[in-house]
Amino acid sequence: MTVSSAPGKVYLFGEHAVVYGEPAVPCAIERRATVTVDARADDHIRVEARDLSLDGFTVEYTGDTDYRPDVDVPAGLVDAAVGYVDAAVEQAREAADAPDAGFDITVESEIPLGAGLGSSAAVVVAGIDAATRELGVELDPEEVADRAYRAEYDVQDGQASRADTFCSAMGGAVRVEGDDCRRIDAPNLPFVVGFDGGAGDTGELVAGVRSLREEYAFAADTVESIGDIVRTGESLLAEADPDAEPEPELLAELGRLMDFDHGLLEALGVSSRTLDNMVWAAREAGAHGAKLTGAGGGGCIVALDETPETRTALRYTAECEDVFRAELDREGVRVETPGTDADPEVQR
Repeated sequence: MTVSSAPGKVYLFGEHAVVYGEPAVPCAIERRATVTVDARADDHIRVEARDLSLDGFTVEYTGDTDYRPDVDVPAGLVDAAVGYVDAAVEQAREAADAPDAGFDITVESEIPLGAGLGSSAAVVVAGIDAATRELGVELDPEEVADRAYRAEYDVQDGQASRADTFCSAMGGAVRVEGDDCRRIDAPNLPFVVGFDGGAGDTGELVAGVRSLREEYAFAADTVESIGDIVRTGESLLAEADPDAEPEPELLAELGRLMDFDHGLLEALGVSSRTLDNMVWAAREAGAHGAKLTGAGGGGCIVALDETPETRTALRYTAECEDVFRAELDREGVRVETPGTDADPEVQR
């Protein structure tokens, strides 16, 4: 038995624009997906999903990765729970040169599914790491990140970027621009995450931005402007002391950029009324800045606020189902001791 875990993430800036080669800065947070893998004597895959923001279920199947089990849950959730696991299994088999390897796989996650916090990336990263280790092969985090990207690229029909999987594998704050991926220094920013209980359709949202960008020159300019925001924010982080508490001036400038970024994402049609209402609740509570995180359409917002006011305000916002403080997780994918709780306590 091998158990690996990987963190989720929030985008400080850059979602959607990163698909078009603009830079993005995602940050790993201390909410993790944990994947337990047991090798089998046959080529079957058995997946037990205990907590992916849906009722738990267990499926067992064999055959090619286009197969989908007949279970009484929506097809989209089966794709989310099984499709990414299939892709991770294929990458692990290839890495270990074991094309017929079978596994019993248990997936547990405290990252809401489809909410913009990188749940699929964390599951794929942890799954590849656990499965290859179970087959006696240890990959470095960079190779895990690359294989996880390839898995997401296949599942998402070529619309994935390297940002989520690289951040989940490496931990901390990272900068992604096309194939150029690297960790960057950043202080422990005071993230507050609000969740509306929903999930956007990533493929549909990405396709919508692509359509706007192809039809209107000003939409393409908007995507480039998001890249400019990222570069400005990156320069601010480069001047900060990563080992010290962030200065109020830094938080104010980063927050202002986050507000700009949300406005541009809203103009591209990827926000929603629930996300906008949570963003405004956070700003009116005194947050330095707030924006959607991830693909949008529903899911999560991220705000910068070192005080309890934003969490309090979001708790009393009708559109907000859950709110939590999210510390920067400087550790990426890691092996866990079987039988222990891999997820750190989350301050609520």
